[in-house]
Amino acid sequence: MANETKTSGLSHEKIETNNFLMIVLILVVLLVGGMVEIVPLFFQKSTTEPIKGIQPYTALQLAGRDVYIREGCYNCHSQMIRPFRAETLRYGHYSVAGESVYDHPFQWGSKRTGPDLARVGGKYSDEWHRIHLINPRDVVPESNMPAYPWLEKTPVAAAEMPARMKALRTVGVPYTDEQIAKAPEEVKGKTELEATIAYLQVLGLALK
Repeated sequence: MANETKTSGLSHEKIETNNFLMIVLILVVLLVGGMVEIVPLFFQKSTTEPIKGIQPYTALQLAGRDVYIREGCYNCHSQMIRPFRAETLRYGHYSVAGESVYDHPFQWGSKRTGPDLARVGGKYSDEWHRIHLINPRDVVPESNMPAYPWLEKTPVAAAEMPARMKALRTVGVPYTDEQIAKAPEEVKGKTELEATIAYLQVLGLALK
């Protein structure tokens, strides 16, 4: 018994005094714990199948989503409604994973400096969004959101859309060859402002 205690004590001491060994063991524990938490989600229908009414973004909506991410809108605006009474009363139905199966990466986030945008689709007119993006203070005087006037003058990069859609298809978004082939024509002559509005107007419609 004394030998077992001594051996155990030496082993414990070795781990505590060896920084590299301690780091390796901590990483192993985190890896195992993370896999136990995350891996099952890849096999649950509620997290891998789209809810009724959810369709892949059109070429124009996808271009708008790219602008939304590029301009850092997600830094202030979450697209996740938590399942708390106060939130569902204010925003509507709480967010579910099936809404975001075609989002790579998804835009749920946690920082909410600005209003939540999970149910913004159809809430305001296209013209309201146009004014709001060009100069937010014209429609919301107390807003501290920066203006994005250049979006109105910047055309969508039509030639890049097929490659973007093909990349998304490799991770599971069911774009057809026909949709990809027609993408440049769909966004031809459209501005990044129009694309961003198209994206915002489709957010959350399936659960409204």
